[in-house]
Amino acid sequence: MTVWIDPPRWPAHGRLWSHLISDTSYAELHDFAARTGIPARGFEGDHYDVPEERYAALVAAGARPIEGTELARRLRDSGLRFSKRKGERPLARHHDVFTHLGLPHRVDVVLSPHHTPESLTAAAAVFVTDLDGSFLLVRSVVRDAWGAPAGGREPGETVAQGAVREVWEESGLRIDAAGLRPVGYERVTVDGDASAHRWPHRRNYVACFAYRLQDVAPAVAPRLDDVDAAEWAPFAVVRERCSREFWWPLLESRDLWS
Repeated sequence: MTVWIDPPRWPAHGRLWSHLISDTSYAELHDFAARTGIPARGFEGDHYDVPEERYAALVAAGARPIEGTELARRLRDSGLRFSKRKGERPLARHHDVFTHLGLPHRVDVVLSPHHTPESLTAAAAVFVTDLDGSFLLVRSVVRDAWGAPAGGREPGETVAQGAVREVWEESGLRIDAAGLRPVGYERVTVDGDASAHRWPHRRNYVACFAYRLQDVAPAVAPRLDDVDAAEWAPFAVVRERCSREFWWPLLESRDLWS
């Protein structure tokens, strides 16, 4: 067991808090949190925030006490440190999701109100809802899976232009780039030389947008053969079809639709 906890010295919301980390894996950290009843909402991308009244019980359950400065050093040295900007909330980390890269990589899923760096953004996805709250889903032929319209940028396109084009190609729906609202991103960090791929940087982004229509369930149909179905679905159906996808924590976040 290599789960660590620092003393409850961090004030917030009228109480003191500790940080709980693993210096081995997120899986170990999540397993410990689930076993000890720490709610998932306490996860902050690379650690859990836990209130002072839980400190003694967590130490008794196996978390090893350590000073805050040493905890931060262990987290940094482990490679599990999760960098983020103000207002962002890390939701998940996965490894080797994109098989076409052919290289080891990790994918961080982040809730964010900020635009991604234009020069490093290789693709975009758009979560489209209609006036009744139904979601636009398309079915990818290659992945044999349902999801939001998404795809890589074409040469000379801005990120927003690519997002608008993908929605049109995969559903036949025309949207206005001005209505795209950034809600998060997938940050893809590649281990190795990816220069032969369309995603040539060590760190690449998939920008994720929300778009709200002002009408109900307009007609949709794929325009290209890489998508073979497009339809409107209530959230319960979206959950049934997509809840095992790596990006699902972003779509189900309440903050996304507030």
